[in-house]
Amino acid sequence: MKNKKNFWKNKTVLITGHTGFKGSWLTLVLNELGANIVGYALDPISKPNFFDNLKLSNFLKKDFRKNILDKKNFEKVLIKYKPSIIFHLAAQSSVFVSYKDSIETIKANILGTSNVLESCKNKNYIKSVVIVTTDKVYINFNQNKKFKENDKLGGLDIYSGSKAACEIISESYIHSFFKNSKTNIATVRSGNCIGGGDWTKDRILKDCAVHCLKNKKLSIRSPNSTRPWQHVLEPIYGYLKLARKLYSDKGKSYSSAWNFGPSRKKNMKVIEIARFSKKFLKSKSKIVIKKHQFHESKYLSLDSSKSFKRLNWRTYLDDKEAIKMTLEWFKNYYDKKKRKNLLKLSLLQINRVKKFNNL
Repeated sequence: MKNKKNFWKNKTVLITGHTGFKGSWLTLVLNELGANIVGYALDPISKPNFFDNLKLSNFLKKDFRKNILDKKNFEKVLIKYKPSIIFHLAAQSSVFVSYKDSIETIKANILGTSNVLESCKNKNYIKSVVIVTTDKVYINFNQNKKFKENDKLGGLDIYSGSKAACEIISESYIHSFFKNSKTNIATVRSGNCIGGGDWTKDRILKDCAVHCLKNKKLSIRSPNSTRPWQHVLEPIYGYLKLARKLYSDKGKSYSSAWNFGPSRKKNMKVIEIARFSKKFLKSKSKIVIKKHQFHESKYLSLDSSKSFKRLNWRTYLDDKEAIKMTLEWFKNYYDKKKRKNLLKLSLLQINRVKKFNNL
């Protein structure tokens, strides 16, 4: 095994969903670590978006704009580029979109994941596969508990259910086809990720930034709901640590499900985030509460002690620091003079989190 500091240098890494919010940040981090990155995804779902704003295609060895449901083409890409590590992030990632487009959500999340796993069979050059799901895979009756990896899976909305199904099908594939394989697979469940460049509809930090910067009315739903808020870079470094462990001679012992959530005792409420954002941005926006018709869990929190103990991973930014970094990114985007420096700002934020993580 290469020296730890050089582990990622020149390794071929394939990212599905590299044009998405989390995939874009992962692309930038891996580029900084010296990896050769192959991307496989549809075009970004929003305009503007992080991927295009920072011209991240310049950092890729190859940028495929293909649907993960096209298994035949995906497998051709694997055979041609022979990645040693895969991060699977391609998905339909919105709870509310899943109500409106349930069949496509099921196809993208369940069949897409199955295609990745099926394509990885009998390819010994693939050492690590990290399947990214969500903290919403647990059956949640709003008991204000911290979910552990072995808690019951389920979902009262289509998005959560589809992601829980990803976890189940991944475990089935591991036991059915990868027990004696050189390919090691794990699933990861992170808290609610925030960060600059996430223009996905109904994201609280994006709404706070856009409306408060323009002094417009800020509408929020579920003001007293809490989530394990964390900057997107924190779980990304957890994924990287896990991928390296999967790659090692003891990789089989890491082939399981992992939580990557903040360790704080109390998570901020939505209304607290809105008020904090308004104050930080010195906004005159009025905060109003809007009703919503779909089910949404009030409480959600993760027990990440497994990652703390076995991967030496933890969050280092508190929730307010993570929110400030997110708002600062959006503030720079909406300042035409500073927008050209977004890449520099993003790299500064990466280095801020990187210094806490020994990769």
